[in-house]
Parts: sequence; C-alpha cells; structure tokens
Amino acid sequence: MGRPFLSAAKAVLTVFAGLILVQCAPDRQGLDDTSLADIQARGELVVLTLEGPTSFEINDGTPAGYELELAQAFADSLGVAARFEPRRDIDSLFDSLDAGEGHIAAANLTITPARRTRVSFGPAYKSVTEQLICRRGGREPTTPDALPGTTIRVLAGSSYEETLETLARQQPGVRWSARTAGSAMPLLEGVDRGTFDCTVSDSHLADFARRRHPELDVAMTLTEERPLAWAHTGRIDGLDQALADWFASAHETGLLADLDERWFGRFGAFDYVDVARFVRRVQSRLPQYRPAFERAAAELPFDWELLAAQAYQESHWDPDAVSATGVRGLMMLTLSTARRVGIEDRNDPEQSIAGGTAYLADLYERVPDGVAGEDRIWFALAAYNVGMGHMYDARALAERLGRDKNSWDGLARTLPLLSDPRYYETLRHGYARGHEPVRYVEKVREYRALLDAQGI
Repeated sequence: MGRPFLSAAKAVLTVFAGLILVQCAPDRQGLDDTSLADIQARGELVVLTLEGPTSFEINDGTPAGYELELAQAFADSLGVAARFEPRRDIDSLFDSLDAGEGHIAAANLTITPARRTRVSFGPAYKSVTEQLICRRGGREPTTPDALPGTTIRVLAGSSYEETLETLARQQPGVRWSARTAGSAMPLLEGVDRGTFDCTVSDSHLADFARRRHPELDVAMTLTEERPLAWAHTGRIDGLDQALADWFASAHETGLLADLDERWFGRFGAFDYVDVARFVRRVQSRLPQYRPAFERAAAELPFDWELLAAQAYQESHWDPDAVSATGVRGLMMLTLSTARRVGIEDRNDPEQSIAGGTAYLADLYERVPDGVAGEDRIWFALAAYNVGMGHMYDARALAERLGRDKNSWDGLARTLPLLSDPRYYETLRHGYARGHEPVRYVEKVREYRALLDAQGI
C-alpha cells in the first residue's frame, strides 16, 4: 500500500524496484566498514530487513514497504544506494547484524530492554501497541484473566513473546507456541482461517491486516505504546549521529508524517460491514471489470486501481446502478456527461468505464497548473463529484481566507463552506453540498488503499 497513484510515479518506482532486485541477493560475508565515511565510499547502505507487508514485500516483481521507503530515503540523504537483504526471522536478522552482514536492521523492531542488551537503536520513528488479535465470532478473551485456555501462536523471537512471558507470570495458565516467520502476517492469516484462536501483533500491522481479513478482531490491547526503531551494532563510527540527525530532519520536514499517511492514514475508522463487503466484491465483481480499468488507464496519468476505487465509491461495481437523480452505471454518469464523452449506453460496463475515465482525465487537465502531485487528482475527483465550477469557487474562497488554494488540505477545509450562505452567496456558482466532495475523495482514497491491502 501507500503507493503512488500517478502512473509516472509508479513507473519510477518500478524502475527503482528493478534496481533493488538486482542487488537483493544475500551477501553472507561480513562488511569491513568501520565508519560512515566507509559506507559512503562503498556507495551503498546494506539494509537487513524482514519480509512483510509493512516492511519489505515483493508483489508482481515490485518490492514495496514502509521500511523500504524509509530506508531508501535515509540512503538518499547519504548519497548512496540502498541494498536490501531480507532475513527469514528476527533471530537471524539480529545474528546477521552482529556478524556485520548489514549496516542497519529496518524491520518494525520494537525497542525492548532485552534487545538493548544485544543491539543499539537509532531514534524512535513510530509508536505502536501490541494487540491480541482473534477471529470475530470465535474465542475472544478481552481481559488477561480470560487468556488461559486460549490457543495463542506468536512470532518467534518477537517482543510479543516477552509480553506473554510477563502476562504468564500474572496468569500462570497463559500458554502459547511460537512460529518462525518474517512478520506476524502469516499468523494473522492463521487466525483468520481458524487454525488457532489468537495471535499478537503490532497495532499498525493489525490495522492493515484487518483490511485484508475483516473477520480479524482486536480482542484487547496488551501494552502501552512502544517505540519502533532501526537497530545497528554501534560499531560504525558516525552512523548513530547520522541517524539522529536524519530522523530529526525527517520529523521536521514532515517526511515521516507523509509516509505514515500514505501507508496507514488512508483507511479511516474500521467499518466491519463496509470492509467485509468490499473484500467480497474484490473477489466476486472486480475480476470481470479489471481489464477494462487497465485499458482505460493505459495512457493516463493515474493508475487503474484508482479508477477501480472511484468506480466502487460510485456504484460498488454494479453496472446497473442508478440514483434518484438519474445518474447510472459503473461510473454513475449523467446523461449530459455521457453524451459529452461519446457514450451511448451508460449501463454497458466497458462504455461506462471508458466514459468515466475520459471525463476524469478531462477534469484532471483542467485543474489549474498551480496544483501539483497527488493533489491534482484529488482536485479532479472533487470536481467529478461536485462540478468544476464549485471547485473553482472553493479555490477562490480559500485564497480569500488565506488558505492554500493549490493544496488538497486547503481545498478540503474550504469546500464545506459552500453550503454556508455567508460564503456561497458571494461566489459565482452559489450553493453546493460542499461536505460531499470531501467525503467522496476520502472514500476513494480509502478504497484505493484497501485494494493495496488485498495485494492487488
């Protein structure tokens, strides 16, 4: 997830991914770097990691991951390439780090007292809690005294084992088994299948997994917030200070906030009914329309997944959908819009997708030049929902109020004012239900992120 929506950015990521793959074969020989200057002279930062959807995962030949993007940004700041070397489990990750096979370990690692005796940690960059995750409708202990008798399996060598050991001293009947894996995701999938009752996961991974497996439920939170950080040996002179300086800058510039938003911030509050229905329809409805979405997006500056997410928000991928106002089809086109883009049958899925895409592409081109990056597509989606005239009005009002008229944040704060007579009576196109396009864009972004969570 958290992937760029614009196809140009996606192409860059694909090229970058190919470079990573070329350099991804494990090199079990220890590195002889003793300083940051040695790393820069070598021209590469060797990053040990674990395979998982929020760290380092390869889908269709393209590596992605929160940790991957974060480590790549750090390597860029040093003027070197990042070489990623996945290890099979946490113990082998720490063994490899101690053996000098990598410069840092970036793998959603919780700082714990036991780990501090073995490795050094850079600055904390995210806080998470550990949660007991069970299956909806199954055994779901909600208090520690209900844990005895629950079949629990957790990630071997993880901080989760330390947490359960602490609980077991308070509740002697607490039992669990451990499995070797790169992340808690295989164990979360085991809970979803009913193989065992519960597992333990970091809160951000659990939130991600529930979008793929909505039957998973948070039974209880087991810990206070705990920091995640990269590990290193402490033997490379200058690396610790470089990490401290870079993470301080990443906080100040908003890089960490932006990365968190792209990977974890687009889901919104978990709505079991909505997510479960979406997952079912990804399996039952999307496959028959995916080729049409792919064809429609082939020459456009946004990807097919965005079009699919928009179509889901419009019609739930129902080609016979119709509203009380007469818009209809997968992309819910008005009759006038259909005529404008040359569509004869709005209920024909191929025509509806082609027509809706052509209309969105036209809006995208008409967004003023000052709007750049992903904000440009959010403006276009808002115009698809509320009309280009009202979008122009919102920009004018944002400027009047001292807000950034070229940012989605500024526009999203301003659009709701179009339903307030103090403002809409002063604008060219008058009244609009300004909350609706804001919610519309939020939902399209959420469904786009849910598609990523399915591994699509």
